[in-house]
Order: sequence, then structure tokens, then C-alpha cells
Amino acid sequence: MDFRSAAKLGSLISKEYAEEFIKLLLKYKDISASEAASRLNQHIKTAQDFLDGLTELSIVKKEEVYERKRPYYRYTLIKDKISLEIDLTTLHNTGDESDRLKKTIREKVNSGANFTTSGSNPIISSVSVWTGEERDRKERKINLTTSQGRFVYHLPFPNAKFLSISEIMTKAGIEGSLTSEILDIVDMLENFGIIETR
Repeated sequence: MDFRSAAKLGSLISKEYAEEFIKLLLKYKDISASEAASRLNQHIKTAQDFLDGLTELSIVKKEEVYERKRPYYRYTLIKDKISLEIDLTTLHNTGDESDRLKKTIREKVNSGANFTTSGSNPIISSVSVWTGEERDRKERKINLTTSQGRFVYHLPFPNAKFLSISEIMTKAGIEGSLTSEILDIVDMLENFGIIETR
């Protein structure tokens, strides 16, 4: 099951009425949304949304039927067990990391960012930036991991020569196994306009 489907399932079965709907589906060969709603004293839209949600997850099958030429749907439970297993590695695509490491970057002129150093160590502990405009301006503080802090400390200054991400990592003594978290902070710094790329 992918993460999105698992999240949808979790949202559905966490409803206070979920267990009662499932019990109905187990008791009846098939049932309509209006029948389920009336038995559980729920709004028909609530019943329809819940049953359609289970249908999207292939837990329930819905079939269109006609009564006095008017179509409506009947729902049938097609699974008597639900297993929740999520491959979390699908959330992180490492395929393009080697290409992204070639991107050249440096600190942007007048970015407005404030870099806080970590004592006498060559590490930046956090980066603060202002977001919003006028009275809605808020300070956003980004706390860095040790490797991210070393990376940001070695960022080329504005007007200095652009360096690739991999060159900065080498300069900062950062292992290749930490590439993902370095690329993550690069994305964030770029989104906040703290660095520029070429």
C-alpha cells in the first residue's frame, strides 16, 4: 500500500462511526448509502463518502442498480481482512542525487538571512530568515544538523566563485552517505532565497 492510500485508510477507519459501517457491510450482502445512513442515524452524504472511500481502496465494490428507472449504488464488502504495510523507501527518490550534486551554488547577495555559528567550531547551528511582508513579517529559524551546519559554513560568499554541492561537501569533510540531508537543506535555502544557483 502506498503512503497516500494508507493515509486515506487511516482517516476513514479513525471515524467514530467506521466500526458500525464495517459491521453493516459484514451483515448485508449489499447495502445502499441511504440504507446504511438510516440504520446508523447518519447523514446520507456521510455514508456515501465513507463507502466511496472504501471503494477507492478496493475494500468495497459498488454496483449501479436501477429502481423505477432511477439509478443508485449498492455496496458490497469484498475483503474480510485489511493489512497495512507501507514501503517507506518509496517516499524518497535517490535516483537523481548524483546529477543534483553537480549544481553550483553560492550565498545570495542581500538575502537577509542571519547565520548563527556554533561556538568556535566551523559550523552554522541555525539560519534565520524573515518571511511575509510589513506587519505579517515573521522570523523563520531553521535548525541545522551537524553536517548541514558544516556545509552551510563552507558556502561560497556572495560574489565568490560558484561551487558545486559535491565540492562544498568535500571542502566541509561531509561523507557521501549524508547526501540526502545536504540536498534537503540546499532545497530549503534555495526556496527561501538564501542561495543562488547556476
